[in-house]
Amino acid sequence: MVSMRRRHAEAAAYRCLKLTTKSLALGLGDGMGDAMGDSTAATTPYGAWRSPIDAALAASHGGRPEYVGTVGDEVWWTAPRPDEGGRSTLMRRRPGGAEVSALPAPWNVRSRVIEYGGLPWAAVPRPAGGPLVVFAHFADQRLYAYEPDGPTGAPPRPLTPVSAVGGGLRWADLRLHADRGEVWGVLEEFTGEGPTDVRRVIAAVPLDGSAADDRTAVRELSDGRHRFVTGPQLSPDGRRVAWIAWDHPRMPWDGTVVMVAGVMEDGTFAGARAVLGGPGESVAQAEWAADGTLLVATDRTGWWNLHRLDPHEACADTGARPKPGAAPEPGAGAAQPVALCPRQEEFGGPLWRLGRRWFAPLAGGLIAVVHGRGAARLGILDPRTGELSDAPGRWTEWEGTLAVADSRVVGVAASPHSSYEVVELDTRTGHARVIGAAHTDPVDPAYYPRPVERTFTGPDGREVHAHIHPPHNPDHTAPDGEAPPYVVWAHGGPTDRAPLVLDLEIAYFTSRGIGVAEVNYGGSTGYGRAYRDRLCEQWGVVDVEDCAAVAEALAEEGSADRARLAIRGGSAGGWTTAASLAATGLYACGTVKYPVLDLTDWTDDGTHDFESQYMETLIGPLAEVPDRYRDRSPAHHADKVSAPFLLLQGLDDPVCPPVQCERFLEAVAGRGVPHAYLTFEGEGHGFRRADTMIRAVEAELGLYARAFGLTPPGIPALELTD
Repeated sequence: MVSMRRRHAEAAAYRCLKLTTKSLALGLGDGMGDAMGDSTAATTPYGAWRSPIDAALAASHGGRPEYVGTVGDEVWWTAPRPDEGGRSTLMRRRPGGAEVSALPAPWNVRSRVIEYGGLPWAAVPRPAGGPLVVFAHFADQRLYAYEPDGPTGAPPRPLTPVSAVGGGLRWADLRLHADRGEVWGVLEEFTGEGPTDVRRVIAAVPLDGSAADDRTAVRELSDGRHRFVTGPQLSPDGRRVAWIAWDHPRMPWDGTVVMVAGVMEDGTFAGARAVLGGPGESVAQAEWAADGTLLVATDRTGWWNLHRLDPHEACADTGARPKPGAAPEPGAGAAQPVALCPRQEEFGGPLWRLGRRWFAPLAGGLIAVVHGRGAARLGILDPRTGELSDAPGRWTEWEGTLAVADSRVVGVAASPHSSYEVVELDTRTGHARVIGAAHTDPVDPAYYPRPVERTFTGPDGREVHAHIHPPHNPDHTAPDGEAPPYVVWAHGGPTDRAPLVLDLEIAYFTSRGIGVAEVNYGGSTGYGRAYRDRLCEQWGVVDVEDCAAVAEALAEEGSADRARLAIRGGSAGGWTTAASLAATGLYACGTVKYPVLDLTDWTDDGTHDFESQYMETLIGPLAEVPDRYRDRSPAHHADKVSAPFLLLQGLDDPVCPPVQCERFLEAVAGRGVPHAYLTFEGEGHGFRRADTMIRAVEAELGLYARAFGLTPPGIPALELTD
């Protein structure tokens, strides 16, 4: 039983916590004096300002800590290593405060399940010999067991076999059950050579290594009825297990179900049934409470809100999908989940990666939650009263990765003036502190941008949210009457969001006199389901219009030079960028990174399985609107592109293969449109290597220099081909 005394003590401690209010617009505090307008600042045209933030510095701060967890008294997380070939290492914070890598190079802790990956490690403390960790190695996707405090020089030992079929065997969202002698997780197994020849189940792998060369020794736990599953959550009494599942053509933010099964004495699952969710309800996370009920983040109200559900009384809605934004009808006789803190805020997010965790129950009955509208904060929720108190500190953006140990909450957080750090909150004292990956200022923070959150008006009067980063450099001021160039950043996904945090790649441009506008166009997460559903069957329309609305508004008010507007984006943002160049005539140039450009082969093994039917929602049912797939594709409107562009592509990209870029370039060839195409060996979907990121950001600035007539000092010229 939960100690009521402990629960009351923790709740009382948290009633005194107040959110520290900060001015995002002015960036006051944090040692950031504003030197703009200083008499010592040189009058220099925009785009020609000298900056201490070079491309190498921006690249070295790419990536963030992820997948935090507690292992006894230690905190562990994955961390990027751009200078080590882009590998991801596993860090551990010792009780004394030392941060050390648990795995040496070339071990790369990263999963390829659904290509975007998921929780790639699990570890447990042991009374002797130090912790035991199991992890997925990126190079071969096998699971390995490792004892970092074991005999010196003893390498990780493989637990799973290699498969020669298609993409092989892959693992994510791991749970280490040392008492059972197994690790549980999601198995993604290719059954053929095509990217959609794949099945996914929950499976158990023995820790003794008996499955290292024997696929039959891997024990499948779920029945394979669903195309996609998350890792299994074991109930406190060990008798039940829960997970989330969904099927094509839905994406996890469209509709999922929560599955519950019994765990038999031999470890098999029995009686699996859906207890919540359906085609029109997205459950982003499900986790057991200490009393045996389920805590779920479901958007049945139009927002991902936290609910409590008794799985003994519940059954899921299995009816047809309602219209976008509408809540599903409950199944006949279903127990209704109880809202714990009903708000028009998000307490969950999109499941692009398996193992995301936006809430975590604490031992005393309180619940740590990441929540907000737009920006995501860390709060502590008392589920009995619905009272929610936000954690103190400078952090204004928390990631969906939480871990708890007793009264401590650990997460990853950032702010407009600090990069992502590993932060610990003690719920008994209300004190928050950085315990890992601490932010340090590599240059004077006076060179950082001073962003503002703004809401613009798009077509039909709809709201469009954006973060505006004006040019800023204490050493320079622009000539009177000159308006700055601006680059619109279209985020990827497209069902995702651009967070308002310190990004040295943005600072690379703003400190040189080029403004950046990050647009959370319709379809972005963080603003409720109705905002997210705006992009249903409107991809290539709403996103393009919303980005243009922000650019037009900045030009109209004089904040940006209408003749020097650009747009850039990667992945789905690359689609929006290319579509904008073809459709609007608004931009003087564009940077297109590992993009989606042609949908005509998207559903015919043209991409990976996870997104292979994403277009059914974004564009429309292929069987009903086949022509729309061609009509919306930028590759089929290349004749309308007249502005210079830069195309950046990883040659090992399974999500947006290079053939997309090649097809687009063939359509542009001979038309006299200046462009450059840079490819990178060994890079996939998103750049991870320092040398790649340096070349890419310098090339992007080189494009703006050519298109805007700028003279950025020390930047190599970008050669463009007509």
